[in-house]
Amino acid sequence: MNINLDQALDLIAAAKAKAEEIGVPMVIAVVDAGGNLVAQQRMDGALLVSVDISCNKAYTAVAVTFPTHELAALSQSGQPLFGIHNADGGRIVIFGGGIPLKNGDQIIGGIGVSGGSVEQDVECAQAGVDRLAAL
Repeated sequence: MNINLDQALDLIAAAKAKAEEIGVPMVIAVVDAGGNLVAQQRMDGALLVSVDISCNKAYTAVAVTFPTHELAALSQSGQPLFGIHNADGGRIVIFGGGIPLKNGDQIIGGIGVSGGSVEQDVECAQAGVDRLAAL
C-alpha cells in the first residue's frame, strides 16, 4: 500500500496550516513507500533550497524507516551511523523535518518539511502525520 495523491494533498494542507499558524513559509513534500515524489508545495516566500531538502527529508524517512530527527543523534561523530549523510548520493538528511507515514506498522510514504528551524519543520511535518491518523 502507498499513500495516494488525495491523501498527500490532505497532509500537505495540514502541514501548511501549521506553517501559516507559526508564520513560517515552508516547502512540504510527500513521497510514496518507494521514496518517489507524490506531491510537493512551496509556500510563497519559502526558501528555494527547501525544495530539495523537503523532498530528501521525506525520502530519508522512508529509506531509514524512522524520523530524521532521530537519525541526527545516531549520525554524530562516534555514533553507529556516522557518515550516513554521504550515502545514497547525498540524499540522506540527518536533521529533523522528515517523518515516515504508516498504516499500522507498514510504511506507506514519508513527509518532509523545510523552511524554518528544525523544531518548526518537525512541528509542521507532525501536523501532516496527525492528519493521516485522522483520515
